[in-house]
Amino acid sequence: MSTPDIAIIGVGLHPFGRHGGKSALEMGEDAVIEALSDAGVAWGDVQELWASSMEVKNPEAITGLLGMTGIPARSTFTGCASGATVLAQAANAIRLGQDITVAVGLDKHPRGAFAGDPSVSGLPLWYGQAGLFLTTHFFGMKINRYMHDHGITEEALARVSAKNFRNGSLNDKAWRRTPMSEEEILASQYLNYPLRQYMYCGPDEGAAAAVLCRADIAHRYTDTPIYLRSSQLVSRRDGALELMSPSLSLDDTPSPTIFASQQAYEEAGISPEDVDVIQLQDTDAGSELIHMAENGFCADGEQEQLLAEGATDIGGRLPVNTDGGLMANGEPVGASGLRQVYELANQLRGRCGDRQVADAKVGYAQLYGMPGTAAVTILST
Repeated sequence: MSTPDIAIIGVGLHPFGRHGGKSALEMGEDAVIEALSDAGVAWGDVQELWASSMEVKNPEAITGLLGMTGIPARSTFTGCASGATVLAQAANAIRLGQDITVAVGLDKHPRGAFAGDPSVSGLPLWYGQAGLFLTTHFFGMKINRYMHDHGITEEALARVSAKNFRNGSLNDKAWRRTPMSEEEILASQYLNYPLRQYMYCGPDEGAAAAVLCRADIAHRYTDTPIYLRSSQLVSRRDGALELMSPSLSLDDTPSPTIFASQQAYEEAGISPEDVDVIQLQDTDAGSELIHMAENGFCADGEQEQLLAEGATDIGGRLPVNTDGGLMANGEPVGASGLRQVYELANQLRGRCGDRQVADAKVGYAQLYGMPGTAAVTILST
């Protein structure tokens, strides 16, 4: 395994869900304060902050709540990959000379699926008029084709959802904490075939944060530092079928997730067999299923048997989305990736109670979002 130069010494999470009049910035403030407390670091010790949000145009304004200390505070947004991006930016700031930095993501979305005007993304008007710019529609088409090509059934989709809701019921910070059976999920209405109502995540509200420092000074602050072994971000290549693609190319171009995953394994010096606990982007049940293969945890089509065997359950050999993932937590886009980091850090520290993965030492997080952007982060003890 590669020699780490960056450590995560504290993590914080404002519960995801619906929080009335509380602003996204206020939720972000709570997440940062919790992360600082976890790290044993004062806000005045932080030398740089990176923030991300979809709804808040200047999330770096969180310094107005935390304290105007004069530190550089910057923001960036890469869709659903934003949490991994600000984590990487906070890590790079340390490589450029800082000692302690903070990454924070925060968002507050209205109810309903994400949609918008396709012209702002360089796509023709007809793409939106046909309903293809609606995320639920795209993901339904994508998994339908994958199921046809690889012999996956609707029962496998229901198993993914049921597992994530079951895991969420063990997570006191999850939004949806009611377990659902596979039968209940399969009885719910179709939204975009073959995906049903309880096979999708929902946009919501929340925040997450992490405190980073130089690896060589981490033990000044904590006895259980978590090391950043790899952080990779890849955008789509020409011909890949992604949310921003108005048509399917005749060339079979791989998803950006495949490239991000391969690069992350190489940087970390590990293989999929070395990973103990996994976080995958489960915008819908089909996405988690596809991402299992794209990240090297199985071959295309093997998911059906693995799910039937319980391999992705907390006690299985490939525990995926142990906190309930997006389905149980919802997705405040700017915060979602750092929620994954929060869960992995706590798993690697043995803090997760009833959902704890035994003897977890290596954690893997993958994100996927518009406009065909994938991020992979690998952490270890």
